[in-house]
Amino acid sequence: MLEAIFNHYNYWLIIFLMMTGLYIVVSRGNLIKKIVGLNIFQTSVFLLYITIGKVNDGTAPILTGKSEIFSNPLPHVLILTAIVVGISTTALGLALVVRIRESYGTIEEEDILVSEGHQTEMELNKIQP
Repeated sequence: MLEAIFNHYNYWLIIFLMMTGLYIVVSRGNLIKKIVGLNIFQTSVFLLYITIGKVNDGTAPILTGKSEIFSNPLPHVLILTAIVVGISTTALGLALVVRIRESYGTIEEEDILVSEGHQTEMELNKIQP
């Protein structure tokens, strides 16, 4: 059992990164920190797909005429595309944060909700004894 855990340490690292990114997105009110959390989560998904696509003792899929074990190139190609999409969504998210800062004067989610007229949990707790 312990040997299986140590042999797949990369999966445990990826799970740790996923949970860290998810925690940052859920627990933080700062919009930039949420974008950083999404990027951490996204990077862990990239690492997961690259790890799954690697075959032990596999080589690049170049046909030489003899029988060899090849690594699957498809996950790597998909991840290259996903990296470009990830950079684009990060840039768009940061541009939206700049516009939100110009409109509301803050990038804290709670302050934005208050300025929009929505009641937050803190306000509800202050009203009730």
